Amino acid sequence: MLRKLAISTIAAATLTLSSGMAIAAGGGGHVTDYTFPFEGPFGRFDQAQLQRGLQVYTQVCAACHGLQYVPIRTLSDEGGLGYSEEEVRAYIDQNFIEVYDAELQDWRPATPNDNFPVNDGAGAPDLSLMAKGRAGFHGPYGLGLNQLFRGIGGPEYIASVLTHYTGEELEQYGAFLYGNETFEGGWIAMAPPLYEGAVEYSDGTPATEEQMAVDVAAFLTWTAEPHLMARKQMGFTAIIILGILSVLLYLTNKRLWAPVKSRAKGEQPAE
Repeated sequence: MLRKLAISTIAAATLTLSSGMAIAAGGGGHVTDYTFPFEGPFGRFDQAQLQRGLQVYTQVCAACHGLQYVPIRTLSDEGGLGYSEEEVRAYIDQNFIEVYDAELQDWRPATPNDNFPVNDGAGAPDLSLMAKGRAGFHGPYGLGLNQLFRGIGGPEYIASVLTHYTGEELEQYGAFLYGNETFEGGWIAMAPPLYEGAVEYSDGTPATEEQMAVDVAAFLTWTAEPHLMARKQMGFTAIIILGILSVLLYLTNKRLWAPVKSRAKGEQPAE
């Protein structure tokens, strides 16, 4: 019985590992393993990087992509971009952000309580949860170690798509496709959105293509996981509490069973 159970367990683990490797191999093209400050159990968002990523999204990506699930007021949340309420209002005014009001049946200026506007005019996907919806790489299923230290590769996938255009173009039925080493199939409908100096960072950081891609990928990770830092802190606290409880349970168990073990050995329990 035990032998059959062991064989079944090994077979299931082998199939699971093979399946995970197959999915990783068939998930698309080349994905560069960029290093992000929020990776790992003790990683944290870089506030300056998130602000640069917002700037790239606003000046480049927002022309085609929306963030309809992200409230604008969260730009001032602790652990995120760190803007004040006044700076959030200034961001709305400077970028002339408008939202469609169903009650008024018309467009009106956005307020911090509104979400970023929907943008589906170009048929481009919403980016609110894109960093969680794409997996650049992963380890064997069930272990979770690779995901713990490197994540599932969502931001790496986004940054890689933005930086791995081949320069080739293909026309199909009147539409152009662009060669991309990361996108599955090798061709993508989105033209290369980034180029050297596409934005001028307010903090003076050189706006290279790779820098902009990594920054906006970090920002989109925040839009998908705005409470990532709080979850990590909660998990770390839970591990400490569980560790202390484990030690207490071990000592309690040892104390309760000490008299029984002593009688079994023919000894008197110590007072």
